[in-house]
Amino acid sequence: MVTEKIKQLQALQAKASELQKSIESERAQELAGLPERYGYDSLQSFIRALKDASGSRSRRGRRPAAKKSSAPAAKGGRKRKRAKITPEMKQQVKEAVSSGKTGAQIAKELGISVPSVQNIKKELGLVKARG
Repeated sequence: MVTEKIKQLQALQAKASELQKSIESERAQELAGLPERYGYDSLQSFIRALKDASGSRSRRGRRPAAKKSSAPAAKGGRKRKRAKITPEMKQQVKEAVSSGKTGAQIAKELGISVPSVQNIKKELGLVKARG
């Protein structure tokens, strides 16, 4: 009884192996025909189109990335002027927080960065402690 099951298992494994080889062969044929099916004259142009469509490019095809400066540039490409945080500005942040505005809204309204707003909120004790 066990020997019959072993023979059945081996036969099924052999059949599965043949099926897998058949699938791999058909897959290879179908993949090889894709460029022509979609109107591309070469595999390279088909691959390029796939990469463009997916948004990914190989490193060889890219131009080197521009170096980022340590200070963010304002409109017009000039270096941004550092904001002067005054006691009045801190009071405005406190009032805006109490009225329910977000950090981004406050930053835009006062012309300062979101991290500056966060620093002011932390200084005034308006930030919840992590924990």
